Amino acid sequence: MRRISVLFLSLFIATAALAHERKETVHYASLGGDASGYLSLPASHGNHPAVIVIQEWWGLDNWIKEQTDRFAAKGYVALAPDLYRGKVAKDMNEAHELSRGLPHDRAMADLRNAFKYLATRKDVDASRIGVIGWCMGGGFSLDLGLAEPKIAATVVNYGHLMADPAAVKPLSSPLLGNFGEKDNGIPPKDVEAFEKALKAAGKSSDIKIYPGCGHAFMNPNNTTGYNKAAAEDAWKRIDAFLAKALKLS
Repeated sequence: MRRISVLFLSLFIATAALAHERKETVHYASLGGDASGYLSLPASHGNHPAVIVIQEWWGLDNWIKEQTDRFAAKGYVALAPDLYRGKVAKDMNEAHELSRGLPHDRAMADLRNAFKYLATRKDVDASRIGVIGWCMGGGFSLDLGLAEPKIAATVVNYGHLMADPAAVKPLSSPLLGNFGEKDNGIPPKDVEAFEKALKAAGKSSDIKIYPGCGHAFMNPNNTTGYNKAAAEDAWKRIDAFLAKALKLS
């Protein structure tokens, strides 16, 4: 009897694990040939909100996949498009080369087609699709929010910005932004100009600048710049923002 109980317990654990391990690489048509992405699904079935998760300049690495899985665990259908089409940087020099060589029009086509892919899935509510990105991906998150009027929530984590109210006028979703005070590439004056432009254009936004933090403060792999307290606070803001904007039940 003990052996049978152990067998059933093992089977239950394995089944539960499989329910949470719904991950796969998906392909969809885009500019310059097929694009692909890392798809992570929630354990429950039904109609879900979705999140497009955009990579840093490193590429579709393990950290981005972990964040994609994190969203799936919370109940979102999460898709991380592979903007580098199979390449992942091993060091900063390669990351710089890959990011500089990424065709902006192709990247935007991959992101817009990722949105279309999610919108046609039976397990996704097309009216509840958001986007989030970090670093290079933070800039692309803003770009997609501006380019796709059906995006329902936009999260920009230390990505490139703009200061012209006319430039942000196409944004149709609420926006959350997290930035570092000591970020040399995106200094507070640029963040403040961005926030001013959003307000002038009548957009809903929630911007926070974290004191003492530099660029990429949310990624633990950034051993010299990761700030645990700031990262945890940023995640609380992100989770609350997306849950409200995408109506996560």
